[in-house]
This record gives sequence, structure tokens and C-alpha cells, in this order.
Amino acid sequence: MRLLTFKGGIHPPYKKEYSNQKAIEKSKNPKVVYIPLQQHIGAPSKPIVKVGDLVKLGQKIGEQQGFVSCNVHSSVSGKVIGIKEYEVAGGTGICVVVENDFLEEKHESVKSKGNLEDLSKEEIISIIKEAGIVGMGGATFPTHVKLSPPPDKSIDAVILNGAECEPYLTADHRLMLENPEDVVFGLIVFMKALNVKKGYIGIEVNKEDSIKAIKEEADKYKNIEVIGLEVKYPQGAEKQLIYACTGKEVPSGGLPMDAGVVVNNVGTAAQVAKTIKTGMPLIERVTTVTGSCINEPKNLITKVGTLVSEIIEQCGGFKEDKTVGKVIMGGPMMGIAQYTINIPTNKGTSGILCLDEKESRTPKQQNCLRCGKCLTVCPAFLQPLYISAYSLKNDFESAQHHRALDCIECGSCSFVCPARRPLLQSVRNAKREIIANKRKQSSK
Repeated sequence: MRLLTFKGGIHPPYKKEYSNQKAIEKSKNPKVVYIPLQQHIGAPSKPIVKVGDLVKLGQKIGEQQGFVSCNVHSSVSGKVIGIKEYEVAGGTGICVVVENDFLEEKHESVKSKGNLEDLSKEEIISIIKEAGIVGMGGATFPTHVKLSPPPDKSIDAVILNGAECEPYLTADHRLMLENPEDVVFGLIVFMKALNVKKGYIGIEVNKEDSIKAIKEEADKYKNIEVIGLEVKYPQGAEKQLIYACTGKEVPSGGLPMDAGVVVNNVGTAAQVAKTIKTGMPLIERVTTVTGSCINEPKNLITKVGTLVSEIIEQCGGFKEDKTVGKVIMGGPMMGIAQYTINIPTNKGTSGILCLDEKESRTPKQQNCLRCGKCLTVCPAFLQPLYISAYSLKNDFESAQHHRALDCIECGSCSFVCPARRPLLQSVRNAKREIIANKRKQSSK
């Protein structure tokens, strides 16, 4: 097996020992779910149910609005008791609130889609679109959009991201180990939908058991290669993964399809396999609940719309001898800290990370030392110190000139900065302002 990587990157403490040996468990059914209508990149879906309606498991309750959008389905059967704005990850959003009747009665649309051999690529994309499947690595980009490249883009390979380089998270590791058949089957589905002959599955070599399980399944097919990746962050970032697996470089400002590649997460592949086989849309996912403050770290299959507070409680709650400093949706590098745990999970909730007060304390920043460490580790070959400096001065034109939009927001620069400068935060702010300015100009 080849061992490949990319230039730059860091080696943070991985802290996966909390949960990497914990088999996937099914969480308890919640009494009430709060299902956000915006849990994907793009336009929010439109509710197609009303208060008082009875809904079944897997029934569509939110319809996509536009091409870059996604359908939303009920994760339980029961009664709609509310459609209004609630606190969600990152702020507030409209949720469909369903009171669980615990009957688990499936909607009539939830049925097998037949044999893959009998499905055309158009039918595959339609099934994925209808099922509301998004990128489950955390980005939540609609999968049907990825599988519909423009006619001028020639795709010759599909890569599954099994790197899971983010510290603490082990959901993908356990999924590959316990359900390799669906992961590989999902890759075959993607390859047929894109009419390509070559597939890769990239996995960091510290997941030896997962590599073995996936390789045994992938060896049944001549056109799938399992790639052993160096253990380094952010090995799972799209552009870095593409370079490691194929040697191709995505051009500045470009997308993976500009290099002839489509990248999907292993969790997304497994969900596609489940949808083809059973007809069940994306209503649940594997979530790692971990951190120094959790009594019993676990990998749980959680229903979309379950409150984070309930999931934490199912893991024994917080340790009494620890003061909780932060609860993060996702991992410590790219996840987002939440101001409350009374928020629902969504399709992209790969992890719930609970850190104590000491771990989550923001260090005092100092003046830049011009040491150049941030340049050395940046996997996108940027100059974070300059982009950050321009951003802090509100000079977003200069920040754009220094390719701020090429930043993948991995946080490697902030991690190594000895002066503890707010590099990631300021670069992220510059990106938001640059994009907002572009939208204003295009609307004139």
C-alpha cells in the first residue's frame, strides 16, 4: 500500500483514544425532535407540512428550494406540534417540531430502489436528491449537486475521504470498521452516477483495522484502490486529499471537478448505499460524543433533530469534577463552539466535543514574531500572517490579493503560532467580507 500525503500540515494531539474502541450504538429515541429546515449549504427547504399533521418515519417535511438546496425528512413518526424559529447550531433557524409516537411507522416512499445494475445514472442522482443526502463530513454540501458537474467538466475519478484527521472524532473510523460493505457500495454508486472507472478510498494509516476491513471489501473490485495516508492534519481536506491520492492539483479558486475529481465522505457513501437498498432518506447519522468532560464517550447513531443535551445525557452527562468550558459541534480544529446545549443535531453533526475550562481557554495574544511558522504549515500555500493583518485593518481588497478565498479554514496556522495571533478568525472574517462585497457588486 502506498503511503501518501501533501506539503504542509500539522500534528496536533489526536485524542481519539476516548472513543476509537467504542462500537457504534443506537441512541434512545427522543420524545420530541426539532428538525431544522436549513441543515445544508444553499437555500433552506420549504415546509410542506403544517401543525397538527401526522407524519411517518422518512416522510418528506421540507422541500428543497432551488438546485443548491436539500429535502428534509422526519426522523421519527408522530405529530407536528410546531413550525417556528428555534435555537440551532450557529444561531437560530426555522424547525419542524415533531412529537414522537414511538411507533416507528415508515412512510410508503421508504422502500428499496431496486438493483444498482438496473438504475441509470439519472435515476441514481434523482434518488440521492429526493433523499436529501449531503456531505456528512461536516460541510453538508448537497450530494446531488456534486454528482451533476457541468458538461465541460470531465470527471475521471471519485475519492472517498476516510482520513478523519480531525482530533477526537472517530465516527468515520467506526463506520468503516463495522460497515465496510456499505462504504464500498456507496463508492460504486458514485462511480456509476459519474460514469467513471476509477475509485479511491483514502484512510490514514493509524486506522489499521478500518483499512483492513475496507481493503477486504474493495479487493472484490478491480477499479478501487485503498490509499494509505500519512497521519497529518488536514489530510482529509478535499484539495490535499486529491493531491495525495492522484497527484493532481486543484487550481487556485477552483473546485475538485476542475481537477477531474469528485470527493465524498465515507459516511455519505454509506448513507447512499442505505438509501438505495432500503429507501430510507438521511434522517440519522453516526456522531462521536467525546471529550474530557464526558463520563462515557460513545459513537452514537443519532436521529436528526435530537437535542444535544439529550445526547450528552445518554453518555452519562458531564463529569462532576470538571468545569465545562466549551461544547463544540464537530472537532476542535474546524468545529463551532455553541452557546447552549439545547440545540438540535443536524445532518452534519459528526461530533459533539466537550472540553473543560482549561482546555478551552483562549491564550493571550501577542505581537507577530515574523517567525514564518504559519507559512510553513499552510496546506494551501498562503501567507496567513499578511491576510490576517489586512483583515484586522479592514483592508479586504489586499486580503483578497493575497488569496484569502483559497483558505480552507483548517486552523493549522493558529495552532502553531507562538504569539497566539487570531489568524484563523481574522482570515475567516476577511473571506466573509470579500464574498459579501462580490455579491453586492454582482447585484448592481
